[in-house]
Amino acid sequence: MTALVIAEHDNASVKGATLNTVTAAGQCGGEVHVLVAGHNAGETAKAASQIAGVSKVIHAEGEHFAHGLAENMAAQVLALAGAYSHILFPATASGKNIAPRVAAMLDVGQISDVTKVDSADTFERPIYAGNAIAVVQSLDEKKVITVRTTGFDPAAATGGSGSVETTAAVADSGKSHFEGNEIARNDRPELTAAKIIVSGGRALGSAEKFNEVMTPLADKLGAALGASRAAVDAGYAPNDWQVGQTGKIVAPQLYIAAGISGAIQHLAGMKDSKVIVAINKDAEAPIFSVADYGLEADLFVAVPQLIDAL
Repeated sequence: MTALVIAEHDNASVKGATLNTVTAAGQCGGEVHVLVAGHNAGETAKAASQIAGVSKVIHAEGEHFAHGLAENMAAQVLALAGAYSHILFPATASGKNIAPRVAAMLDVGQISDVTKVDSADTFERPIYAGNAIAVVQSLDEKKVITVRTTGFDPAAATGGSGSVETTAAVADSGKSHFEGNEIARNDRPELTAAKIIVSGGRALGSAEKFNEVMTPLADKLGAALGASRAAVDAGYAPNDWQVGQTGKIVAPQLYIAAGISGAIQHLAGMKDSKVIVAINKDAEAPIFSVADYGLEADLFVAVPQLIDAL
């Protein structure tokens, strides 16, 4: 058995989600290969070959791979699929866009959001917003899997000695093309990769208060800023800060939730955090059920006091 991991990258470096996916692939048994499909991505392929546990990197070069368009990426994966028993993607926006196309064309069932590998054909994944774990056994000859990266430790980015092999790139499908993007520049850590996250909820009352109260705390801790869906829907924080089932799944070393009641959808996105600190004046708030440390207090008083203490 050999597993193929579809690398997520920016044509210059491998993204962290790929490292977690390599760990999951290694637990499926057999060798782990990594596909790097990109434009001028030779250095990325070399970096991928250094990941611990990777025995081979397959590099497909083409301008039509520059932006990871799902139609072209899926076609490239399908061109290689015959040699692999497991094909794994990070459960990111990109991976979730490509994997279903591959599964459909291979006529197999996709196994989504895997958090544990029990054996080569048996996997665990959360259901009901993380309140239950389903054990899924697949009898398909090929397993197409998306990996919830918070469920696996990242593989070491260096120390490996995989080979790099160039493969023929499939032709541009012509079904889609890249128009442009608007990149939000942020000096803070990426939310899904941050070691510390400070999140605010609807109790903050306004975007101005959100910035006034939460930003200084994040600055003190060198943390990423997050928000509940209620805060995002109310316009207190941008969409890309949303943590939860319909936002980003995070598992930092420290997660501080201020003014977040702890709706089931939010808990599904952050309850794997190593240490959870909740600040809420409602003693019955569900967030306290998952918190390692709970402070029943008014966040407008407690957070400034915490900042002063830091």
